[in-house]
Amino acid sequence: MFGRTRLTGVLVGSLADLVLGDPRHGHPVAGFGAVAAAVERFTYRDSRLAGALHVGVLIGALGLFGATAQHFAARRGSVWSVGVTGAATWIALGGTSLARTGSAMSELLGRGDIDGARELLPSLCGRDPDLLDADGLARAAVESVAENTSDAQVAPLLWAAISGVPGVLVYRGINTLDSMIGHRSPRHARFGWAAARLDDVANYVAARVTATLVAVCAPIVGGSPSAALSVWRRDAARHPSPNAGVVEAAFAGALGVRLGGPTHYQYGLQIRPTLGDGPAPTVADLRRAVRLSMAVQLAAAAVVSAAARSGR
Repeated sequence: MFGRTRLTGVLVGSLADLVLGDPRHGHPVAGFGAVAAAVERFTYRDSRLAGALHVGVLIGALGLFGATAQHFAARRGSVWSVGVTGAATWIALGGTSLARTGSAMSELLGRGDIDGARELLPSLCGRDPDLLDADGLARAAVESVAENTSDAQVAPLLWAAISGVPGVLVYRGINTLDSMIGHRSPRHARFGWAAARLDDVANYVAARVTATLVAVCAPIVGGSPSAALSVWRRDAARHPSPNAGVVEAAFAGALGVRLGGPTHYQYGLQIRPTLGDGPAPTVADLRRAVRLSMAVQLAAAAVVSAAARSGR
């Protein structure tokens, strides 16, 4: 399952993300999103079945493309396999861009540039920035950094390591569709149901691996592993998402802050349960969250590296 050639490719992709971040122009994920939006004009119906067909067509095509690319590379030799796996992994990862955006948000908030922070927030999450003050922006950024540490870094690494090019591309496609149609807006309440549930399944293991690594890395930001595990165990189930709640609760415990509460989206207000026992996060806590996220990303890559060294 964990072939050395595949894992080497995963590490190459992880290094590319660490050094280069996301592709600056013509990002394939953005291209997939544009295709999905175009297809939706034909597939949309206000029903779960239509949404499931929409997801099935797009994800099926993506999986077929990934399997074909992997087969082609394997026939060309190990160097090609490493290169193609590395490219697919790099495309799917977003950890470096996440850290850069989180750091930029902390800088804007640190100098009191609320308008700039509001303008940047959509790069992190789908909250309505116009309704958020400095404290709300800080909380939204910490929660987004936490959730996306799993979604944009740990999960792609795991899927790439376990199932190679088709697995990591399918995962990124599922996650992209969830971000596009999985939210419970009036338009997508039924049409996006399949995308949201499939994303729950795809991220289930990765979220718990991420939360475990958060606990391990908590001392790096002055946090307590036991607090991270305790808040995860006590509070995660309160969250409406079976995966985001796990990671956000672990971050809340590791940082010693309180997350959750009223959450404003473009389509309306949600009252989220609170996670953690501390005060609301500050700009300093956002900086710590970014450092914790980066530590977890490096720890996940180290696990893959160890597996590659021990592989046969």
